[in-house]
Amino acid sequence: MQDVQVDRSEMAPSILPADVPELSDDECVARLARAVEAHDSARLDEVAALIGRLAVTID
Repeated sequence: MQDVQVDRSEMAPSILPADVPELSDDECVARLARAVEAHDSARLDEVAALIGRLAVTID
């Protein structure tokens, strides 16, 4: 059997949003609820990142 070399520099990036810190699911949901409740359109990126982080967990 031959050895196979893997070039890890070509691997796909993580699907987790980079700008969301490591949070538990409960912390993420609480932070998402606060962001949505604030009705601040400046936080839309944060809301999207939090939803994306939860979608990865649920998937």
